Formats: sequence, structure tokens, C-alpha cells
Amino acid sequence: MITGSIVALVTPMYPNGELDWEALDQLVEFHLAEGTDAIVAVGTSGESATLSVAEHCLVIKRVVAQVNGKIPVIAGTGANSTAEAIVLTKEAKQAGADACLLVTPYYNKPTQEGLYQHFMHIAKAVDIPQLLYNVPGRTAVDMLPETVAKLADLANIVGIKEATGDLVRAKQVLDQCPDDFVLLSGDDETAVELMLLGGKGNISVTANVAPKQMAELCQLANTGKTDQARALNKQLMPLHQALFLESNPIPVKWALAELGRIQSGIRLPLTELSPEFHQPLKAAMEHVGLVSKSRL
Repeated sequence: MITGSIVALVTPMYPNGELDWEALDQLVEFHLAEGTDAIVAVGTSGESATLSVAEHCLVIKRVVAQVNGKIPVIAGTGANSTAEAIVLTKEAKQAGADACLLVTPYYNKPTQEGLYQHFMHIAKAVDIPQLLYNVPGRTAVDMLPETVAKLADLANIVGIKEATGDLVRAKQVLDQCPDDFVLLSGDDETAVELMLLGGKGNISVTANVAPKQMAELCQLANTGKTDQARALNKQLMPLHQALFLESNPIPVKWALAELGRIQSGIRLPLTELSPEFHQPLKAAMEHVGLVSKSRL
């Protein structure tokens, strides 16, 4: 179910920070038309850290309703409180999400046993397919392959988004987990190589602005068309890199606003893209054909 190009969808906002529901509906339709394989609602790119619990649940419900079963919807329901993560995961199941994505608890830096207990309790509390999410660069905690392998024994923990960009780590996860455990990339730059190792897809920031290209990229990698996949990834590399000139989702929201797909809203403590990064990001967008030179 969970394979291919999976967009880590941004949450559109007005300049005052209020949620823009119409733009959210339009983004979902854009991804359905462009061939995106699945949508993550309210993950890191969706500014989960600054949405209220009520807003968080409403966005998930809205995306599920708009998708209407055409592709899987994966709800971001992670938290650094196990009890809060269980509440969010229950709400996502009730909303009709196909699966949940649960980031490692951030800031409080649990041990590997604490990580195991956290995810085990959520898995036992809510009967819905669950994806682990390891992104130590943002959470300050690294879930080791041995812990992932223990969690993979639980029936409804079905995969992991591994966002270290470390292909040695990815191979360790593949080697230690069951064959039906789904490994997904969370790093656009290295996603092709991870899929060529045996990963099944990519939860992507780049797919927000270039969904058709990312869907093609994942399809090429997952069907073993190595040279073509690497060639397309090389073409997309300037965009992958430019979308992290500042903290995600600052650059990708700016790019979507430039393309006229959303307004410029983003919530503090994130701010709009710094002016010195406008031109480099525009150049990367031109390089992959998202905008013409006349717009630069």
C-alpha cells in the first residue's frame, strides 16, 4: 500500500497564519492529478509542531475527505508525549486515515528502551498500520536498527521513514527487519539510492513542487531502471538541495507561493524565506522546468 512518491504535504496558511482550507483542497487535487502515490498530512512539512490538536485533526479529516480513497493518506501523529501520540493516532483512525507516521519523541531524548516502549504502547493502543519516523537531525534522538527490528515484530508497525540519509543505516534496517517491513526514504537527495537498495518509496519535500517528476523518479527506481532513475535524480538535485537552504518547510512554502499554489503564510517561530535565498531557489526551480527564465 505504502510505496512510491509520498508527498510530505505542506499545510497552506494565510499571511496571518490562519489555515487556508481552499488551498489545501487544491493542493490535494494537484497531487491526485500529477501522479503522487500517497499523501502525508500534518507531518514535519505540515508544521505539526505549531498546529493545535484540533487543527491537526481537522487537516487530517479534510485531506482524507478530499482524497476520497483514491490514494493512501498517512496521518502524522507523532509527539514527544506517548499519551498525546495515542490520542492523535486514535483521531486519525477515526478520520479514516490509511496509516499513521510517528516521529521519534523529540527534545526529551529517550533511551532505546524508551523508544521501544513508546512505539509499542501506541501500536497496542490503536489498531491502524503505523510507520516509524527516524530523523535525528531534528529530534536529537536516533532510533537504532536493533530497536526498529524489535518494533517490526509488532503486527501493525509496518515500516519506517528513515531520514538520516545514511545508506549504510538503510541497509542495516533492511537486513534486520522482515521482508514485508517497508523502508521509505525521508531524504530526497539519497532516496533513489535507498530505493535501489530495496526501499519502497520516498516521503518527499520535493514532491510538493515537482510531484510528476518525483512520481516518475520513484517508479524508475522501484522497477530497477537504475541509469534512468539516477539521471533524473541528478537533474532534480539542485531543487532537492535548494529546498533546504533554510529549515523545512520555509523554502518549499515560498516555492509553492511563487508558483501561485498557496499564499505566503507560515507560523512562528518559522519565518518566510530570507531574501538572499530567493534567487538560488528560483534558479533551482528553473533548472527543473517549474518556472521559465522570464519569471526570474
